[in-house]
Amino acid sequence: MKIFKILFIFLSIGIFGQSNTSGDAIYNFPKVKSSITMPVTIPLSEVSNMINTSVKDMIFQDDSYTDNNNDQFKVKIWKTRPIRLVGDTNQNILIEVPLKIWAEKGIGTLGVYTYQETTFETVMYFKTALSFKNNWTVSTFTQPMGFKWVKKPVLDFGKIQIPITSLVEKSLKEQQYNFCKTIDKQMASQLNFQQYAVLAWNAFSQPFNISEEYNTWLKITPINVNITPLKFYGNQIDTNIGIDIFSETYTGTKPEASQPTKAVMDFNFIPLLAHKFVLKTTANIPFSEATHIARKMFLNKEFDIRDSKVKITDIKVYGEANRIMIEADTEGYVKGTAFISGIPVYDETKRKIVLSDTKFRLKTVNILQKLATSLFKGKIIKMIEDEYGIPTSELEVSSKKSIEDAFNKEYYKGLKMTGKVFNLKPNQVLINNSGITAVIDTDANLRFTLKGF
Repeated sequence: MKIFKILFIFLSIGIFGQSNTSGDAIYNFPKVKSSITMPVTIPLSEVSNMINTSVKDMIFQDDSYTDNNNDQFKVKIWKTRPIRLVGDTNQNILIEVPLKIWAEKGIGTLGVYTYQETTFETVMYFKTALSFKNNWTVSTFTQPMGFKWVKKPVLDFGKIQIPITSLVEKSLKEQQYNFCKTIDKQMASQLNFQQYAVLAWNAFSQPFNISEEYNTWLKITPINVNITPLKFYGNQIDTNIGIDIFSETYTGTKPEASQPTKAVMDFNFIPLLAHKFVLKTTANIPFSEATHIARKMFLNKEFDIRDSKVKITDIKVYGEANRIMIEADTEGYVKGTAFISGIPVYDETKRKIVLSDTKFRLKTVNILQKLATSLFKGKIIKMIEDEYGIPTSELEVSSKKSIEDAFNKEYYKGLKMTGKVFNLKPNQVLINNSGITAVIDTDANLRFTLKGF
């Protein structure tokens, strides 16, 4: 079954503002731990299709008059319609097998017999208890639940009516037990998810290119898997799958994938998982890009100070401890270097990463210019606080779109994935040696539906 082939399909996120000044260096940013929750629906019609494919139309055939102690009886049993499955509230699957039976019986003595045939229909019933083991295999135990006659079989020899119910029931009971073994064998074979879990786990561990423009990669490392107990309904089986992951973002050369696994760790059964999930990933803005944004905004900008002007001749952005430092060289009335630092935070109204708790200091060789520091300080801090920021609106819009595009696809024939992003925004903002990392929270849901084995 294909459902676990893409159990770990991950979303792609379009990220702006990533650059790599060296071209070859790899910047790796903090690992972010989060979880994905996916409701999974398996229509019982698909399990029914699997069983119908494996069970031939001709279920049983006895072509001998002389077997079974010379019973002078032949019988053939066919499926008349597809086998039907229904879920019940006791975690069982009820199976209904409609049958057409042809029978021929001989009456006579001393080797002289008169034969009469008849055709009739019945329905056999089974109950299958299904359990999902935490090693990714499924075990079933199928039991016969009797059968119902549409019309009891009778041979019509004119004046003599001979019921053959007992003869037919004997064959049916034997076939019911054989059929139980067939059902359990087919389900054990077809519903073994270990191989698909390995494929998915290894595929999921491959880095994803999330921005070709900025050569940015997202690497996902599954940590463990949680699954809720199977729930049986009249027409489907439901469960929820939760995947705990680490996500890492890289810019530059594609990072190496994790070593492939040959066996996936056992999953954990838990009673409940949320229908929505919060996925945390990162968007990374190198200081070279933050500097580019600052130069675009402020390079060659002039201030009026005491009927004179101050001009910004160069500007750069870098990190210092947990603060962003903006270093601006100025000329004119104030000639020197201004240092404005602040703690980066996300402003939801402006949809920008801005500076808070702003601090200022001025380095100048002209002691007289220090008298104008307070005026200059007020103007440049106001400008930085009002105007400077790393915009995230493009990030939010493109990310939401790309996530929903990834959520609503049929990656494999018969396996449909649907999902919706309810909210996406940067939350925490971190400083690292290479740049600024925005931790992005994505509120979403995701569902898998299997249609076609």
